[in-house]
Amino acid sequence: MIRCVGGVTHDTYGRLLMVKRANAPGQGLWSIPGGRVEPGESDAAAVARELREETGLSVSLGRLVGTVTRPAASGLYEIFDYECQVTGGVLRAGDDAAEAAWVDLATFTTLERTNLLSVDLAPTLRDWSMLPRA
Repeated sequence: MIRCVGGVTHDTYGRLLMVKRANAPGQGLWSIPGGRVEPGESDAAAVARELREETGLSVSLGRLVGTVTRPAASGLYEIFDYECQVTGGVLRAGDDAAEAAWVDLATFTTLERTNLLSVDLAPTLRDWSMLPRA
């Protein structure tokens, strides 16, 4: 298993922070920001690092909202998704994100309908009650 983390982050309007992946896996698809946990790194440090690298935003870590397993080239990604709160920074795409945006429910629904979301993201966020609220 390859341990990964993701940050499920809503702004004060209820929009969801999302990134469009620039690289595999999921290149060209929208997802929540996140990535691999480095050796010796805590989940909290990994979430903070990944969100800063991909979105330019600083976050504080909240509760674990859920865990998913996805296929990887050499095994499985085990992804621990945490609720996050923005504490600073300016939104911009960076690292392996082609775009970064605050997504409202109408836009999210369009991305889902046009198959531009990463695999199983919509049903997973729906199950966790973590869809955009605006």
